[in-house]
Amino acid sequence: MPVQLVLIGLPQSGKTTVFNALTGLKAATGTFSGAEDEPNLATVKVPDPRLDELTRLFRPRRTVPAEIQYWDVAGLAKGIHERGLGGRLLGILQQASALVHVVRAFHDPAVPHPEGSVDPLRDIATIDMELLFTDLAMVDKRLQRIRSMIPKLRGPEREAHEREGAVLERLHRALSEGKPIRAIELEPDEEKLLRGFGFLTQKPLLILLNLGEERLAQAEELLAAASQHVSGPGVAVEALPGKLEMELAQLAPEEAAAFMQELGIDEPARNRVIRTSYRLLGLISFFTVGPDEVRAWTIKRGATAVEAAGAIHSDLAQGFIRAEVVHYEDLVRVGGLTEARKAGLLRLEGRNYVVQDGDIVHILFNV
Repeated sequence: MPVQLVLIGLPQSGKTTVFNALTGLKAATGTFSGAEDEPNLATVKVPDPRLDELTRLFRPRRTVPAEIQYWDVAGLAKGIHERGLGGRLLGILQQASALVHVVRAFHDPAVPHPEGSVDPLRDIATIDMELLFTDLAMVDKRLQRIRSMIPKLRGPEREAHEREGAVLERLHRALSEGKPIRAIELEPDEEKLLRGFGFLTQKPLLILLNLGEERLAQAEELLAAASQHVSGPGVAVEALPGKLEMELAQLAPEEAAAFMQELGIDEPARNRVIRTSYRLLGLISFFTVGPDEVRAWTIKRGATAVEAAGAIHSDLAQGFIRAEVVHYEDLVRVGGLTEARKAGLLRLEGRNYVVQDGDIVHILFNV
């Protein structure tokens, strides 16, 4: 399953413009009526210059980049927690790998802000509270159910419910104090216990300032202010000029390159946003290469060789023997697998080897 990033934000924040900038699509902007059954969805190829170089080296029949999914849902109006998020919208948010909060940082008299003025820090705090109150309601509801069930239970089942209740009590206290779940230190077994809830404040959060061209000169200042405001584990801050980047994303490659050169832009902001998302989620890429296919695979940082094998196919993990590994930079430096083997750079690793970002991996396995 690809990485899923869900764009959220207040109405009129320019979410769909940013969605188009990140995906290159042309979804209609300014048309969301609040209906939650009409999200925009796109699967985007993750740009990686290393994959391009490996394709040049191996000339495979096909090249398969890693993928990332973007969802663009209806705006979250201030106070939405009071009536509750609808089932489909809540379900999309709960399944997200991370949330991307698009924050309005542009002025446009034709698109009035719901609060009457543009204030990024206020809007960040507003959405933070909506997510927090949504989680608090979920915790409260589950705690009430657990408390009603415990007197009727005995043995291991009662103990399991008591353990769950104790963890949820901790979350309830933290949320009541305005602390997101991602800022709470949890033991591995506690994280496993909470996995099925999909708590929104437990998810990594990317604050994405949607700049107007008139505020490009203030980008660093706005980023610094937002970073100070939202500092904490599992949070990152980026900025992009949504409207400008949307226009750029919809140009042919040659026209886009000329446009970027004219504006003094080294690369599209969407590439930077994807890299930041990967860092935020603790993801890395490894590669498989050959004459048939060169492919990028996405795994969690710290994953072992056998876990990487499982990302390719479950049969490879089950029959895992060894992994042949060479790092991308070593492979490119010597010019190929044969050369890497002659130079002693291609090595055999066991199932517990921790795969590094940029490793080229070939799994040896029993059928």
